[in-house]
Amino acid sequence: MMRRNLHRLGLVSAATAAITMAVGGLALGTSGGGVVGEVTARGTADDKIKTRGNQSYDVVMQAITIQPAGHTGWHSHHGQAIVVIKSGTFTTYSAHDKSCAPHTYQAGDVYVDRGYGEVHIARNEGSEPLVLQITYLDVPVGAPFRIDADLPGNCAF
Repeated sequence: MMRRNLHRLGLVSAATAAITMAVGGLALGTSGGGVVGEVTARGTADDKIKTRGNQSYDVVMQAITIQPAGHTGWHSHHGQAIVVIKSGTFTTYSAHDKSCAPHTYQAGDVYVDRGYGEVHIARNEGSEPLVLQITYLDVPVGAPFRIDADLPGNCAF
């Protein structure tokens, strides 16, 4: 039931984005390729530690597999994301880094995405599938945990 509701939410979000593009003429963020993700849990922290100025927030857990040469597309998150690299090689680039230098992590490593508008892309530049377990924090209740972003001018891909 939850998976069906999340699927419907995804379809509604995609339709809303398409309508916004048609009506407003806004540029869509970059889309990913070779990525399969599944939300494995989502819950609301309403009487626990507050991170968004004493407001309730959602915590979302997701399992992602990125095939070789695949990527997430440029995006950001509302809050921090804790990424555990389960297998493969994880390479991330930040739009805020003028040199667009890669940062690479291996299986067993943990990457903490600073969130709060930090635009980045995750890529699988290795030869085997990249498997990630991600926990997104401080997501506004019911909101998407990913915010698409445009290709920054400092990176050539």
